[in-house]
Amino acid sequence: MMPTMPHLETIAVHAGMDGLTEAGMHVPGIDLSTTNPLTGVESGGDSYENLATGGTLVPGESAVYQRLWQPGVARFETALSALERAEGTVAFATGMAALAAVLIATVAAGKPHVVALRPIYGGTDHVLATGLLGTSVTWVDAAGVGAAIRADTGLVILETPANPTLELTDIRAVADAAGDVPLLVDNTFATPVLQRPLESGATLVLHSATKFLGGHGDAMGGTVSGPADWVVRLRQVRALTGGILHPFGAYLLHRGLRTLPVRVLAQQATAAEIAGRLVGHPALARVYYPGLPGQDPQGLLNRQSTGAGSIIALDLADGFDAAVRFTEACRLITHAVSLGGVDSLVQHPASLTHRPVEAGARPAAAVVRLSIGLEHVDDLMADILAALDVAGDVAFDRAVRIPHEAVV
Repeated sequence: MMPTMPHLETIAVHAGMDGLTEAGMHVPGIDLSTTNPLTGVESGGDSYENLATGGTLVPGESAVYQRLWQPGVARFETALSALERAEGTVAFATGMAALAAVLIATVAAGKPHVVALRPIYGGTDHVLATGLLGTSVTWVDAAGVGAAIRADTGLVILETPANPTLELTDIRAVADAAGDVPLLVDNTFATPVLQRPLESGATLVLHSATKFLGGHGDAMGGTVSGPADWVVRLRQVRALTGGILHPFGAYLLHRGLRTLPVRVLAQQATAAEIAGRLVGHPALARVYYPGLPGQDPQGLLNRQSTGAGSIIALDLADGFDAAVRFTEACRLITHAVSLGGVDSLVQHPASLTHRPVEAGARPAAAVVRLSIGLEHVDDLMADILAALDVAGDVAFDRAVRIPHEAVV
């Protein structure tokens, strides 16, 4: 095993790389085998049963079939577990496949009721609201979690910072209110670089690995990290439903982890500067960014996380039409879903990712979401300001409205 390393940057580079030197490699290979030779009839059957019920690969035994076990996926899981400080991680083909596995495991345990906090990613909201996987849901705010718990409650779900308007939720307080009910935290926006929910009392940590973990917009995946008993349950669900991450996706996502701290911190620095410079723009009713003064009243950025991240939401003063004009006027920033990549993206949540959310809980029609990438801050600001000129038909004094030092 890799020795304990105190610094996240070092863990990111070296986690999941065990055994490479002995194998004569510097980076992991990509094993695309869909099936594997069996060591014997009885031993092959034993391997199949072990892996199909959530076990790990026994050294010297066959991995049997890619749906059950894949070495590159296992390396990526090991690496992310080290970053999240989890007992284990299970990787899936997409973030929604990861969430679905948790819900299936919850229903299978006879606890189909879910307590969930809004706002949350639109896909999560949608699958819970429809009850498609056999769950029922009670929507609450953080203060209502304890009262919403029932005898059949199997899960509490929250996202912080929340999608798309970046509300912060006290993970420890919700975990305490949930009591013995497992708490799942969607950590996609913060990543383990800025926030490790397990250390604040969460049971499970969910990622859309497609976003920051991969970081380059070329690999899809989803992960759940947590205690060993949940890892076994989720591996079984994955083996039986076929939701395992593809080997090439695992390679790309594992490679993405190695630069994750550098990317996240650089993107955050740019986002903080942009958010501060946009405050007071006449075309904007509000800039949503947790690092701005007054947007973290509980002081959570200093307690459960170490930074505000690189997602910004803008509330256009002239409403939906202005939001449309802004989104469609961006040139350097790409109009597209997803987030967390090296290039900046803009989208209108109410019309797209949060379209299925019930009207009363849907993001305001005037809100757009920006994912800030690795471009130079001045180039991004020029694009944003030009788009705001189109949106509000106003010229804005380009001077900084809030000193950068005042932004967390």
